[in-house]
Amino acid sequence: MGFFEKLKQGLAKTKNAILHRTDSLFRALSGEIDEDFYEELEEILILADFGAETAMEIIDLLRDKVEEDRIMDGDGAKAALRQILVSLLQKEGLELKLSTKPSSILVIGVNGVGKTTSIAKIANFLKGEGNKIILAAGDTFRAAAREQLGIWADRIGVEMVSQGDGADPAAVVFDAAAAAKKRGADVLIVDTAGRLHNKKNLMDELAKINRVLDRELPEADREVLLVLDATTGQNAVSQAKEFSKSAGITGLVLTKLDGTAKGGIIFSLKKELGIPVKFIGVGEGVDDLRPFEPAAFVDALFD
Repeated sequence: MGFFEKLKQGLAKTKNAILHRTDSLFRALSGEIDEDFYEELEEILILADFGAETAMEIIDLLRDKVEEDRIMDGDGAKAALRQILVSLLQKEGLELKLSTKPSSILVIGVNGVGKTTSIAKIANFLKGEGNKIILAAGDTFRAAAREQLGIWADRIGVEMVSQGDGADPAAVVFDAAAAAKKRGADVLIVDTAGRLHNKKNLMDELAKINRVLDRELPEADREVLLVLDATTGQNAVSQAKEFSKSAGITGLVLTKLDGTAKGGIIFSLKKELGIPVKFIGVGEGVDDLRPFEPAAFVDALFD
């Protein structure tokens, strides 16, 4: 099964939440589009977790488009809506910037969002693109985090650098950066703790890791990817806002889209943060996390 088919299946809950009501709404259109239509469509978008502000923006853009193009039928209005949704998600920087050798990816996120498995899936994807990957087991505070990442490393056939439980994460990253240079790795992917004693400790630890990377790989491209669980809805937006204050996030990884009817959260994240979604996950398989493509995402919602 191709990824687009998996994407359609993975977005089934969101698609059903949107399509069952929008289809009848668009089919009923004939002649001038009235405010009742816009109000009902806005309600549908909010229920799919687009967020109130984002839903209002979409409705305003659709209203302008309908008036500008003199749209008076359901098919035209639906096509206009799809065009607006794609344009809202299009953003420069959707692709990873990894032009140096080595480059690095720092992966952050709270425990439970699928951070470790996302690292493995990103590593698997980049390996499939012909890159040599090294993983750094920088989450030394969570029990079994190193072992879990090691299992994934063995499964997908990439190297991992680690130390014992409770080791200094920055020391692990130092060793991993040295290994990446010595072994000719293309990309170093760093796992990080999802929770320490308090938020300040966590942010200080991330800053320390970044300083090690600045020193050891001074000219290297670096991505800082925040992993978010789509099933948490608006809580994912709150998490992203907290991390963005101090972590220098360059992209988002949105997991578990197959487990929620709230896939509209991707639009809310774009509206609230302006940070591009770079990967989306729609399943448990190692190939079920892929680069985000706005047009394919919207097509899967409406197909």
